[in-house]
Amino acid sequence: MTVQMRRSTARTIVRPLLTWYRRNRRDLPWRRTRDPYAIWLSESMLQQTQIATVVPYYRRFLARFPTVAALAAAPLDDVLRLWAGLGYYARARNLHAAARRVVAEHDGRLPDSVEALRRLPGVGRYTAGAVASIAFGRRAAAVDGNAVRVLARLFAWSGDPRTPRLRDRIWRAAEDLLPRCDPHGVDRDANPCGDFNQALMELGATICTPNAPDCPRCPLRRVCRARALGRADQIPGTARRASVQTERLVVAAVQQGGRWLLVRRPLRGRWGGMWELPTAPLDGRPAPSAARRLLANLGCRAVSVDPRPMCELRCRLTHRDITFVLHRCRASGRARVPRGSWRRLDDLDDLALSTAAARMVAALAERGRPMQAGSRPAKTPV
Repeated sequence: MTVQMRRSTARTIVRPLLTWYRRNRRDLPWRRTRDPYAIWLSESMLQQTQIATVVPYYRRFLARFPTVAALAAAPLDDVLRLWAGLGYYARARNLHAAARRVVAEHDGRLPDSVEALRRLPGVGRYTAGAVASIAFGRRAAAVDGNAVRVLARLFAWSGDPRTPRLRDRIWRAAEDLLPRCDPHGVDRDANPCGDFNQALMELGATICTPNAPDCPRCPLRRVCRARALGRADQIPGTARRASVQTERLVVAAVQQGGRWLLVRRPLRGRWGGMWELPTAPLDGRPAPSAARRLLANLGCRAVSVDPRPMCELRCRLTHRDITFVLHRCRASGRARVPRGSWRRLDDLDDLALSTAAARMVAALAERGRPMQAGSRPAKTPV
């Protein structure tokens, strides 16, 4: 981009956008601070999650772990328990691992460069740019889905924004548009790069929305090529939706007296590190047979598995439709199960349960009465 183009761009795009943002930005808790840790936490939580959902989690998390050092010192179980219900639990595991690395390698202070930030677990191109620009005033682009839509419409670039060609084009445009930044300037409150990145995202979230963009209120309406072409609601192109996969899982509610078996999932994979009632794919087997196999693999011999399900519960994830088939079981002796814990259902506060697992436990608490040997529970409506 030439000097003349930069001056023209600053006059027609950057300045109007920054003026609009500073007058109209929403009052969000992470916009009231320049604490790099708090900003990093917000960016981690906001990935694929709506602001209204994030705000209470953000406040609770900061109250419990107010610094990087506090987060690094905490057991992973405590972190996951506080994250429970927010979903995408790899974010919590990566945040915890990254905090420990920051303490070990950076004296407890987040690095201020994109390159160093990207070396932390779970920190990708967008998060590194957001933290570097918003927290440290660095000249770094941060392009989320909202910013992609704004830039694609601004320049009338059609196509699937996930394709490498269009994605790289949009990132280059974002980098070229960035205003000059001086993180060591006299006015420490001025942060044109951080504000510009947030302004793009704010515009996409509130005005340049996916459907029915409010073009008359847009501060960039005079220079938006998609609006001039009458195609603002068609750009960018719609990405091909991934097909929804269906799964059926058996849940073994294993009882010993008044206690029930909960197991911890492996750290990798879906719901990694979270606790749940023993769960496994049906794999074409009848549910009771799948439950017995599951318990045998756990080292827990079941005396009986009720052939009738207590209930079935559905859980819809982004690209998965999961049905959990809950069967009540009874085990002999006090079996020692790796990654397992025998608990009363009113004594689970120290365990991190996913939303799906919490629903299983709630269903069990509602329907599960002590199962006597040879007894069969009444059929529970699904």
